[in-house]
Amino acid sequence: MIEIKKKDITYKPAGQFEETRFEKIHNVIFESSDEASAKVAEEIAELIRKKQSKGKACVLGLATGSSPIRVYDELVRMHREEGLSFKNVITFNLDEYLPMDKENRQSYFHFMHEQLFDHIDILPENINIPDGMISSESTKEYCLAYEQKIREAGGIDFQLLGIGRTGHVGFNEPGSHYNSGTRVITLDHITRVDAAPAFLGIDNVPRKAITMGIATVRSARRIVLLAWGQNKAGIIKKTIEGEISPQVPATYLQEHENCTFVLDKAAGSELTRNKTPWLVDESLDWTDNLTAKAVVWLCSTVDKSILHLTDKDYNDNGMSGLLAQEDSYDLNIRMFNRLQHTITGWPGGKPDADDTKRPERAKPAKKRVIIFSPHPDDDVISMGGTFDRLVDQGHEVHVAYQTSGNIAVSDKDALRYAEISKRISSSHEAQTIIDTIKSKKESSVDSLEVRNLKGNIRRGESYAATRYLGLEDSNVHFLDLPFYETGTIKKNNLSEEDIKIMMDIIKTVEPHQMYAAGDLADPHGTHKVCLDAVFEAMARLKSEPFMEDCWLWLYRGAWHEWDVDQIEMAVPLSPDQVLRKRNAIFCHQSQKDGVMFQGEDSREFWMRAEERNKDTAAKYNALGLADYAAMEAFVRYKLE
Repeated sequence: MIEIKKKDITYKPAGQFEETRFEKIHNVIFESSDEASAKVAEEIAELIRKKQSKGKACVLGLATGSSPIRVYDELVRMHREEGLSFKNVITFNLDEYLPMDKENRQSYFHFMHEQLFDHIDILPENINIPDGMISSESTKEYCLAYEQKIREAGGIDFQLLGIGRTGHVGFNEPGSHYNSGTRVITLDHITRVDAAPAFLGIDNVPRKAITMGIATVRSARRIVLLAWGQNKAGIIKKTIEGEISPQVPATYLQEHENCTFVLDKAAGSELTRNKTPWLVDESLDWTDNLTAKAVVWLCSTVDKSILHLTDKDYNDNGMSGLLAQEDSYDLNIRMFNRLQHTITGWPGGKPDADDTKRPERAKPAKKRVIIFSPHPDDDVISMGGTFDRLVDQGHEVHVAYQTSGNIAVSDKDALRYAEISKRISSSHEAQTIIDTIKSKKESSVDSLEVRNLKGNIRRGESYAATRYLGLEDSNVHFLDLPFYETGTIKKNNLSEEDIKIMMDIIKTVEPHQMYAAGDLADPHGTHKVCLDAVFEAMARLKSEPFMEDCWLWLYRGAWHEWDVDQIEMAVPLSPDQVLRKRNAIFCHQSQKDGVMFQGEDSREFWMRAEERNKDTAAKYNALGLADYAAMEAFVRYKLE
């Protein structure tokens, strides 16, 4: 439970809050968002019960978006399994798009009922969500009335928040005033980009919204802000460690006396105590991994390669404790060798070579390999050069596309393919699909026939890419994991059927090597579910004899790359291989020129992948290692 006092916490998260000269907001960091969400739900439930015992209403301010979903799931579970009643609860939602009909699937009215209200015993008259269809002439009066209704309810006891990449809370975008109240606001372009996946394109995202103001939020007696994932790490650092500024509206929460930021490890990764802990604590336990992290950071800070670092560089940058354990000369050589040993042009292992200082085993010389790809293009986007190397070096490579990726195909592309199909061979099925797409209403779910067409478009593009890289069609597997096949952005939880499918492909191939996407910053969460499926399948197959010889390598690249100190295998790419990788990505034509799921990077995937690969190579070179055109990076996952 999170106590009412600002700095008292009675649960034990992964990283306790420390009052440092950097941090200005109370925060706790958990190993996972699931664990964190459960703890926040416990606090809300305790508050509801406490109010019930006194015969009082409990007034909750609620947020939408992906961050609070697990909190709502846990509250629903408590209602069903523990008898938690919501009859004394009054809710006020933060915001709503404008204009937005409440029956629209993208409305926050629909979201709240789907995620929470339809599954608990809250009284309908106690639910308050801003009206997305209020006329422009009535907005001022409506907003004042919304504020008045909050006051009449006794004020907000507990306000749940998320945070946007602009630093917005609610829809209080940069420039919002400290004393702002409920009002209509124009959405920042970045906010609309982030919302684009849910709306199947930025052109469908409303430009305005109605939102509680900063002053309204700050009037809550208790505030808890949730943030998950690497893509929130930057704004979390600015909010917790930066100066109060209207350009980062969440920084206003620094002056709230009872506010806690609840983070997972990724969201808290950029905080000084996590990113550069030697600047906070001089009595660190200098593990090998922490030492590598510090040395790489130091090279970047003083603009030197590893072997040029001096005692003064270490002492001037908070690392005197490290030098007390090891001479800088020996330390530099050890860290240089550590990085050098990660580089290999043989991702499947170099045959008949001494592998004691190589990232992969020499034996067996020809390995069975599975490349797991969450979507039908992640394989070539994130490890296309390594894929090419593995095939060229004679390994038995299999690619397993975990989901169909059908939701990422636009209606425009689907219509084009359906019309081509009809021209080739006129059919009732093709005409039905054409009519369905043309009559489709905004935000409606695709029919099964349309989803199948979109899935087949992605399959055809996948075959084009794998054939280009020289892989036989028989080694390409489309798993179509059921959790994905909802037809909407919101996916189901991982099921036994999903895990069985994963186990079956692993048991069939009996791989020596597997590759999976460890890039958990994708804007709609599919990568995380797919990785969880890999981990669970491995755990259940742990006792199988072939698993003793099976190594799992995690790749990134679509949204973020591994930090250099984390990399355990770096595969150099020649200029020709960079071009081959680009051509393989180009085979996925439906994902070029305006792909819907871009995340925080507006460039096409081939552009961002190339730049990240080149940037990784440049970082290695800056540290004093060989100069390559590009590098793909991997971290090994070790099953416990």
